[in-house]
Amino acid sequence: MDVSLGATIALSGVALVAGVIDAIAGGGGLLTLPALLHAGLPPHVALGTNKGQSVFGSGAALLRFARAGQLAPRRSAASFAAGFAGSAAGAVIVSYVDARALEPLVIGLLVAAAVLVMVPRRTGAAPPRRPLAIAVALALAIGFYDGFFGPGTGTLLIVGFMWLLAEAPAAASANAKVVNFASNLAAVIAFAASGMVMWSVSLPMAAGQFIGGLVGAHIVLTRGGTIVRVAAVAVALALVAKLSVDLLRG
Repeated sequence: MDVSLGATIALSGVALVAGVIDAIAGGGGLLTLPALLHAGLPPHVALGTNKGQSVFGSGAALLRFARAGQLAPRRSAASFAAGFAGSAAGAVIVSYVDARALEPLVIGLLVAAAVLVMVPRRTGAAPPRRPLAIAVALALAIGFYDGFFGPGTGTLLIVGFMWLLAEAPAAASANAKVVNFASNLAAVIAFAASGMVMWSVSLPMAAGQFIGGLVGAHIVLTRGGTIVRVAAVAVALALVAKLSVDLLRG
């Protein structure tokens, strides 16, 4: 199928906005996936094309955070590998299990995430023991979830890094991008191998995502934790609303 030049330009604009949101708190797919479906792409191609463009946004945000020294160097490589492996495993398993059965559980998790983000951790809380093991386990679990189902991945990662690793919101957003980029990359490879990425649409959107990712990361670095908290709550509640409607519609 063909997508017109005008529609492609509009999709690239949507991707730019989504890249900003995704870099701050995750949830950019709330904008891009419906836009791709509205443009007429079949659902499986829309999913693949969405991953094909979103990996550029998460990559740009990761690059900006790395240049600002916001990543935990010792954990990043291990988190990346775990996120990649988890996403690849989830993508394989999803072909055997109905992922939509997870919707009630995910709704509950996102509500809990929104509450946790709004409740500040005690100032001066001690970091956990074995932070590397916790980071790897978190990356593996949520990477698997991203490959298997996906909605809310970025938000759940941020909350996980904040509460399990006692990180400030800006640092949590930065380190979450390591896992998010890894899981997106694994998904893109799987979708591309199956011919489910429409690159004529995905690459122009990727340009918007790349710019948006840089802008979103810059906002996190300059505006601090408040913007991350507010955006994470907004994204979590928007996802809860969307998944609840989908569940009611069957």
